[in-house]
Amino acid sequence: MTVRRECRESSTNEFEARVRPPLLGNSVRCSAPPRMSNFTFRAPQENFTVDDFELGPVLGVGSFSKVVGAKKKDTGQVYALKIMDKDFIMKQDKASHVKRERIVLDQLNHPGIVQLLFTFQDSLSIYMAFEACEGGELFDQITRKGRVIESDARFYTAEIIDAMEYLHGIGLIHRDIKPENVLLTADGHVKIADFGSVMVTEGTKIILPPLAGDSGETACSFEGSAAYIPPEVLNNSTATIESDHWALGCTLYQMLSGASPFQDSSDFLVFKRIKARNIKFPSYFSDEATDLIDKLLDIDPRRRLGAAPGGYPALKMHPFFKGIEWSKLREASPPKIALDSNVFASVDSFDSRWQEFLEPGSALFWRQRLRNCVYSQARKCSSSSPTDPDYFI
Repeated sequence: MTVRRECRESSTNEFEARVRPPLLGNSVRCSAPPRMSNFTFRAPQENFTVDDFELGPVLGVGSFSKVVGAKKKDTGQVYALKIMDKDFIMKQDKASHVKRERIVLDQLNHPGIVQLLFTFQDSLSIYMAFEACEGGELFDQITRKGRVIESDARFYTAEIIDAMEYLHGIGLIHRDIKPENVLLTADGHVKIADFGSVMVTEGTKIILPPLAGDSGETACSFEGSAAYIPPEVLNNSTATIESDHWALGCTLYQMLSGASPFQDSSDFLVFKRIKARNIKFPSYFSDEATDLIDKLLDIDPRRRLGAAPGGYPALKMHPFFKGIEWSKLREASPPKIALDSNVFASVDSFDSRWQEFLEPGSALFWRQRLRNCVYSQARKCSSSSPTDPDYFI
């Protein structure tokens, strides 16, 4: 695999040198995201270059990034390496997304969330190294199996809920929950990934350093993937934790049926179906599954199960989860992973410039555009230079 690169500019990360780490557990809730002048990253910014790694197959492709398997030459350690092009990030006004994703991931500590291990960069690209999730995407399991049996869907949904409860509890809205962003470990446990659309809310425990910046984006910003966007966001209302519950309902439906609940031939028709809540439940859905999805996909976000009065305890007590031991969830045996001899690269955007880096003959699974296109409102461009090594991370 060939990756475009230049020699890394010699520079000192003054921001890293003058700050110290935040203590998430001792943070105090406040009326706005807390900001500190003293801040350092738990996952360090290393002085590596891309030549220090053996790059493997493309695991996923997004609108301004790609993820490849990468083995560190000196240690043999394998990572999932997210590669982001600085120039493209600036042209697409995504700098604030990259900053926020790096800062938020650094402070998360939950077994159901993919772990950021370190970062590095050169004059052209930013690299984020994550723990490898050898089980691939939940989307791959749906594709290979046609649809997921209810007992397996119950397990996956429970582990997604466990991670979502943690995120919402510390004041974060993921805003892009979908099967492509649910990764599986080698033994089949769930890890939520891709925090590029994450929103930090009031009362958060996440600490934002000065360089996080405010891009003018609000929780009303149009973020996420088309088929999973809740109706209130389409109607220009504020995104809340209830928006993630809507996406959870869509994800469970897709696991059980093999297709998203509002799938149609165009984005316009998808949005029209979402606004009208035009949904049909297959006859083979159990009564419990139908009822749970129905309550997660309530048109009124205030009534959605898990967000309505009763919160997560009420969601966990739903009959669909009968037999789930929530306190021992991570000790339970996961569903068997369906393997495939081909390597599929998930492609989240048809106009991604990263497609030029795909190897000839790579096996790609092209999903319908309505399920993959990512939308966001335009934001003001920053005057800072993308070649400044401290600009992004």
